[in-house]
Amino acid sequence: MDDRRHLWNDLAAQIAVDSIRATTAAGSGHPTSSMSCAHLLAVLAADHLRTDVDEPRAPGADRFVLSKGHAAPALYAMLKAIGAIDDAQLLRLRRFGSPLQGHPVPLPELPWIDVATGSLGQGLAVGLGLALGKRLAGAPGTVWVLLGDSELAEGSVWEAVEAAAFHQAGNLVAIVDLNRLGQRGPTMHGWDAEVFLRRARAYGWSAVAIDGHDVAAIDRAFRDAAADARPTMIVARTHKGHGVSFLADREGWHGKAVPAEDASRAIAELGGERNLRVTPPSPPPAPGLERPGSPSRPAPAWSGPTATRKAFGETLAWLAEGRSDLVVLDAEVSNSTHTEDVEKVAPERFLELYIAEQCMVGVATGLQAFGFTPVAATFGAFLTRAYDQIRMGAVSRARLRLCGSHAGVSIGEDGPSQMALEDLAAFRAIDGTTVLYPADATSTAALTAAMLDLEGIAYLRTTREATPILYGPEESFPIGGSKRLADGTDVTLVGAGITVHECLAARGLLAADGIDARVLDCYSVKPIDAAALRTALEETGAIVVAEDHRIEGGVGGAVLEALAATGPLTGRVRSLGVSSMPGSGTPAELRAWAGIDAASIANAARELVGALTRS
Repeated sequence: MDDRRHLWNDLAAQIAVDSIRATTAAGSGHPTSSMSCAHLLAVLAADHLRTDVDEPRAPGADRFVLSKGHAAPALYAMLKAIGAIDDAQLLRLRRFGSPLQGHPVPLPELPWIDVATGSLGQGLAVGLGLALGKRLAGAPGTVWVLLGDSELAEGSVWEAVEAAAFHQAGNLVAIVDLNRLGQRGPTMHGWDAEVFLRRARAYGWSAVAIDGHDVAAIDRAFRDAAADARPTMIVARTHKGHGVSFLADREGWHGKAVPAEDASRAIAELGGERNLRVTPPSPPPAPGLERPGSPSRPAPAWSGPTATRKAFGETLAWLAEGRSDLVVLDAEVSNSTHTEDVEKVAPERFLELYIAEQCMVGVATGLQAFGFTPVAATFGAFLTRAYDQIRMGAVSRARLRLCGSHAGVSIGEDGPSQMALEDLAAFRAIDGTTVLYPADATSTAALTAAMLDLEGIAYLRTTREATPILYGPEESFPIGGSKRLADGTDVTLVGAGITVHECLAARGLLAADGIDARVLDCYSVKPIDAAALRTALEETGAIVVAEDHRIEGGVGGAVLEALAATGPLTGRVRSLGVSSMPGSGTPAELRAWAGIDAASIANAARELVGALTRS
C-alpha cells in the first residue's frame, strides 16, 4: 500500500505540475481548479478507471465525464499520464487548431472524451445516460463523473440525482470536488460537505465525505462506490491550487494562468517535473451492441385525418420492434406525444424522466455516446428549458433526435404557455441541426425513420390536431427537399406543417378570383429546398410564406435566407407568422387571429399579385 500511496501522490503532483505548465504556455486556463482534483484523478487513473487506451469505448470499459469542464488541463494531464497524448500535445493547450481546447470536446483525435463539458451542471445527467446505456447493453463497468462544487447550485444536477436514484443506477459515481472557491469568491456552502451528503442520501444515494488529498481515503471511497448497488456521491474536500503556497485556497486565481516568472517556483514546490506513466486496470470483456434490424410487420399507414404527433408515436413503436439501438425518452407527456406506443412494444427501451427536460436531454446525450440512438420527446415549448443541453449536444457532435409536439397557436385553448412558437428559430440557430416539420401522417412516418440515421441533432416538429392525409405511402421525403402539391403561375404559397393545409385552402379561394397559385410543402426547414424556392420565385414572381411560429427566425426566415443565397430577389416575398402574444381559443380562431389561416394567406397573395400587376 505504501508503494501505491507514493505512486498516487507523485502522479497527483505531476497532474498539478502539467496543469500549470500547459496553462502558463497557453497564457490562459484554469490551473488552480485542475490542481484541486489532481489526487482524485491520479487514484482514479492508476487503479480504478478500467479502460483500454487503445479502445476507450469498448462496451465493458468504464467511462469518465469531467462535468467541471474548466478543469480540462487536469484531464489532459491525466491523458498524458496514461499514454493517450504526449507532452508536446499537452503544451499546445488552447492553441488554434489543437484538439486540446479550453474545455473538453470529443473529437476524432480524442476518443477518450465522450461529451463536451464546460457549461456547468450537465455532466451528471450525461453520466446517467452512459450508465443506463451500459445497463441496456448488459455491459459491466462504472461511470465516474467529476463535478465542481459551484455547479451543484444548478437544478439540472439535482434532476439527475433524483433520476439516477429512481432508475437505480448503481454503476454511477459522482465525485464532488469541494474546493470552496468559485469564480468570484467562496461558493454558497463552502466546505460544508454535510449539505450535499444530506441531499444525496435523501434522494436514495450512498454518500460519503473524504479528504480529497488523502489518496488512501480516495482509494477506499472509490472501491466502496464501485461495489455499492446504489449510485454513490463522494464529496471530497479539496483546496484550489493545492500544493503551492501562494495559490492554495487563495481567491482571485480562478481562470488565470500562473505567470511564467512564478510558474517555476510553483513547480518547484510541487517537487518538479515528472514523467510518470501508468496503465489503468483493464476492462472486462463485454458484448457489443446489436446491429439495428428491421421491423417484421409492415410500416403503419393512415387513410383518414391523423395528428402528426400520433403518427410519430406509432412510427417509433414500429421501428422499435426491429431497431434494438432505439431508446425513447419521455418527460411525462407520452400520452400526448404518443411515445407511450413504444413503451407497449419495448418497455425496456422506454425511459421515463418525468418533468425534467434538462435531465432528459442530458441522458439522451449519454446514451448516444454509448452507441444507442435516443429519441427524446416532449411539448416543443418545454424543450426550451433544455436549450443549453441541446446547444452543448452540438458541441459534443452528439447524434440527438428530438421531437417537439403541440406546435404553434394551433394547439388551441391551452394558451401561450403550452405553445411552441420559438422552436424553429432556436433549432435552426444550432450548428449542424436538421429541422423537419411534416404536414401529414405519411410524411411524419418517413421523416421519423429518416432522422434516426442522420448525423448531428435532428428536430421533428409535430401538430396536435388531426390533419388530412396528403401523400401516399409510395412518396419519398429526402432531407432538404420539398413537395409541390399544386402547380400555379401567378403566386407561390409556402407552408410547413399545419399551414400547408391552409395554403391548399387558400389556393381554392384564389382560384375563384382567377389567380393560379402554386403550393409548396417545405417539410424540411433546415436544410431548406433553395432550388425549389428559387424556381418558384422566378416562375411565379411572388411568394407568400405562412407559418404557425413567431414571425422571427422560422420558415419565413429560412426562405428569405435561401433566396438571398441563390441570387437577387427578382420578385416579391411576404412572410406571415405570429407577431403578438396569443391567448386561448379554438385552433381556427387563433390561426385567423394570427393571420395565417386560408383567408389571410389568400389576401396576402392578392395584394402581392396586384402589386406585381401594377408595377
